[in-house]
Amino acid sequence: MTSLRTKVLALVALPAILLGSSACTPLADTGTGANAGFGAGDSSSSVQEAASGSALEQLDTLPIKGRAPKTGYDRDQFGPSWADVDRNGCDTRNDILARDLTAVVYKDGTKECVVASGTFADPYTGTTINFVRGNETSTAVQIDHIVALSDAWQKGAQQLSAEERRQLANDPLNLMAADGPANGSKSDSDAATWLPANKAFRCEYVARQVAVKARYELWVTQAEHNAIAGVLETCPDQPVPDGSRSAAAAVAGPPAAEAGKAPVYANCAAVKAAGAAPIRPGDAGWDPKFDGDGDGEGCTS
Repeated sequence: MTSLRTKVLALVALPAILLGSSACTPLADTGTGANAGFGAGDSSSSVQEAASGSALEQLDTLPIKGRAPKTGYDRDQFGPSWADVDRNGCDTRNDILARDLTAVVYKDGTKECVVASGTFADPYTGTTINFVRGNETSTAVQIDHIVALSDAWQKGAQQLSAEERRQLANDPLNLMAADGPANGSKSDSDAATWLPANKAFRCEYVARQVAVKARYELWVTQAEHNAIAGVLETCPDQPVPDGSRSAAAAVAGPPAAEAGKAPVYANCAAVKAAGAAPIRPGDAGWDPKFDGDGDGEGCTS
């Protein structure tokens, strides 16, 4: 793990956060799981060629192994909660809220650190939440570990050093604001058993899981690999994310370079998130890559 430790310790500017994997009240809709649209079948069927530098290509680098026992797992194995690793004076919950919310208002006297309110476009559900800090309201927006820490523990994190696990728990790539009940429904599930209800975010979601597992040399189970591949085959050019943008911005794709210019969509997930699907030749943002079956309409599935 020497090379990994060198890479991880270099991430000294990463903020820190800890969020336990205790479940909240599950959503009534059970159709958000990986088997609701993406089964854990034979991963060799309907596989498209992975684009260079894509999440699908990166998925192929992950080892496939069985899940290790959860024995010894404890949240404390990943370091103390709410540490200010980047030493900016703010705990990482507030760092991530500031990154992922818009129209942010900070609590007076906190040097623009503690987020008091803001607007949150939740990528898990596709809904908008008006966040207000408070004892009875803060849990409406939680901070999710995209790769749950107990899942990481069972897929290689036991072999990481304490510092490497702390970096994993605090890596912005592995953190994002999320609707509280949706986060509770996910709990510590992997992609084989849970996917966001908002299908437009699934490509970005599993791409971030793959990127985290690649960064920390974790593995996937066969069912998990198949579920992720099933999602990414619908967006084979999905890029490997770096965690620098909010999830909502990543789904929307890059903005037009100038006002009045045609939008540029990274993939069909971005087209759908913008409400532009189905997209056709001549439409703003059209790209032939969206029309995989050649019927003149893109992003229809």
